[in-house]
Amino acid sequence: MIEPQETPVLDAKGVSKSFGAVLALRDASLRVRKGEIVALMGANGAGKSTFVKILTGVLRPDTGHVRIKGRDSQVGSPAEARRSGVVPVYQEPSLIPDLDVADNLRLGNTRAEPFRHWVAELGIPDLRMDDMIGRLPLATLRILDLARALAAEPDVLLLDEMTAALPTDLVERVLRVIRQQADAGRSVIYISHRFTEIAALCDNATVLRDGVTVGSVPIAPGIEERIVEMMLGADLSHTNAAPLSVKSRPSDLPRLRLRGIGAGPRLTDVSFDLHKGEVLGVVALEGQGQDELFDVLAGNLRATAGTVEIDGRPASFRHPADAIVAGLTFVPGNRSQALLMPRSVRENIALPLVAELRKWGIISKRDEDARVSAAIERLQIDTRAQGEVRRLSGGNQQKVTIARWVAKGVQTLLLFDPTRGIDIRTKRQIYTLVRDLANKGAAVLFYTSELAEVRLACDRAVVIFNGRVVAMVEAADADEPTLLRAAYGLTEKAPV
Repeated sequence: MIEPQETPVLDAKGVSKSFGAVLALRDASLRVRKGEIVALMGANGAGKSTFVKILTGVLRPDTGHVRIKGRDSQVGSPAEARRSGVVPVYQEPSLIPDLDVADNLRLGNTRAEPFRHWVAELGIPDLRMDDMIGRLPLATLRILDLARALAAEPDVLLLDEMTAALPTDLVERVLRVIRQQADAGRSVIYISHRFTEIAALCDNATVLRDGVTVGSVPIAPGIEERIVEMMLGADLSHTNAAPLSVKSRPSDLPRLRLRGIGAGPRLTDVSFDLHKGEVLGVVALEGQGQDELFDVLAGNLRATAGTVEIDGRPASFRHPADAIVAGLTFVPGNRSQALLMPRSVRENIALPLVAELRKWGIISKRDEDARVSAAIERLQIDTRAQGEVRRLSGGNQQKVTIARWVAKGVQTLLLFDPTRGIDIRTKRQIYTLVRDLANKGAAVLFYTSELAEVRLACDRAVVIFNGRVVAMVEAADADEPTLLRAAYGLTEKAPV
């Protein structure tokens, strides 16, 4: 419920921030009133992450000011921001993986009772306080971060791509809780690339482009096209969400064949074939076994049942290195797990090439540079801040995780929610790259939490429910109602 006559609960004006020669923000402004949900939008690299870090005390601005509840704020740390009433949920989990849930709460001075309430309200009622954070799936970690923030009773809740790693059932719960917070008079800054959520949830949208706030617009029917124009400031023909051309499933020997794969308590019976030249989507709601499936194929988890064949030969993996040697390369959903954040773009991309030294001996520096440069150009990675990968936007970080395998050479690519939290232009680049890799003979397994992506990137999709394959859907038939119905187990199992 917006109360327009009151002083804005948060008012930022003329904010700028540089990192050496890189000007991340030039003139960013944002106003949020009590009870208002404001979408903060912009393409990757527009400055959203830097702006968020300034608003939450991680960074100090070079110029401009931030007022919180009518007072000039000189927030110098996230703890000070929380005391001022601004509580963030960042795009990546902010929990310590080597501690359990209870210890993480104590470190953050989070009260256990309201935390438990919000965890249950958000759809994870069976969470144990002695669960180790490092063993929980990414979607659960996102819910825990949100529950911690809600337990602090914030005046301004800042959510950075909150739903990007969540399946549909948890997304619905999160959106309902956010709306309840606004109805209770709390304010929300909502960062998302999902226009359907923006339209359903937000009151206004503030748009950044190249570090500058280019405008704010009220949310109304048909506003999406105007927002995209503001975000990109250029011809939009390359962002149209039309399906990419796909081809029929080949009839040759499968690159990857799974039969009756089980692992842990969630993955019980998964079978499918993945062929050379094919992009096979994986669709599942939270906790249906998709995490375990990819961990098995990546060598992070031993299968307890079933068989894996690669090019017709039995395969098993004791270690991720075994999977890589077998030609299976994994891009995880959590970018921070895949990247050496303090290292450069080139060092991160070259990492698999360095690993080849043990087998093949000295690698040519000229060849390494050529392969890395080609991968950077192919994925159009912004290298202005290449001194440290952590200074890149989320979309560029994701492209680096994929580029390292493009530089090495791809046989079978395992992509776990690769477009989570990135803008529409970068998503389209990834779709195009995936299709190009498939056209050149690679096999791609593509889990996505966004059902619309199946038609945009895949040839067909396998749907998993309760640890089992319940449907195999061709791309032409993979509309969201069909996939969602299957993901809830409301269909018969289809042949693979």
